[in-house]
Amino acid sequence: MSGAVMYAEAEAYNLPLNQSDDFDSQVKQYAPLVKRIAYHLMSRLPPSVQQDDLIQAGMIGLLEALKNYDATQGASFQTYARIRIRGSMLDEIRKNDWAPRSVHRKARMVAEVVRNIENATGRDARDQEIAQELDVSLEDYHRLLQEASGHRVFSYEELDVESHGGAEALTQKVKGPLEGLQSADFKSSLADAIAGLPERERLVMTLYYDEELNLREIGSILGVSESRVCQIHSQAVIRLQSRMTQWTSAD
Repeated sequence: MSGAVMYAEAEAYNLPLNQSDDFDSQVKQYAPLVKRIAYHLMSRLPPSVQQDDLIQAGMIGLLEALKNYDATQGASFQTYARIRIRGSMLDEIRKNDWAPRSVHRKARMVAEVVRNIENATGRDARDQEIAQELDVSLEDYHRLLQEASGHRVFSYEELDVESHGGAEALTQKVKGPLEGLQSADFKSSLADAIAGLPERERLVMTLYYDEELNLREIGSILGVSESRVCQIHSQAVIRLQSRMTQWTSAD
């Protein structure tokens, strides 16, 4: 980063000029984190989403994190920055929403079918049952999951405990007991919903979100294709969506 650019960044983010060297070093230190998060998201996004656009949006999130981070609130800077970076990338994709309306409509329809089946049977909805209720072949249902996979990642990120309340929650004082109870209820509900997923779906979610493996790596572990992992992930997120109705309908 040139001296002129560094000066402009310091000025844009209201940083004292004598801190500009430190600001520059922090940007360089955490730039690889921006790239890692972008690469992770890109593994399930269509070609129309450009990696450079994600990285650029992520760098904006990093700059905002450097400006707003408050160490007295207890969260580490990396945790706070990760949320801001990912949030900026997701905002960029939402702003330039590539998913056709039909994809959103079909994803909502599948979530409703899953919810109806599980409410009626008291167990996990099975692929064949969902396909039958949708009046499509199993192959067409799996193709629908593939198409919906990119769309569903954003819905899952919005369900994420880190994203619910977002990075701002890490730098603001708790306003009162109600907010704390709502956050605790949400976390508990989401944890229960994830724990209640079928074993393979739960494993895919753990490997993808906790271990940060890409779909190809997960496929190698499970002994299935990358496209099949994509379908399993999409099914898991749709199932979570159907089980978290009281939270997602309020957003």
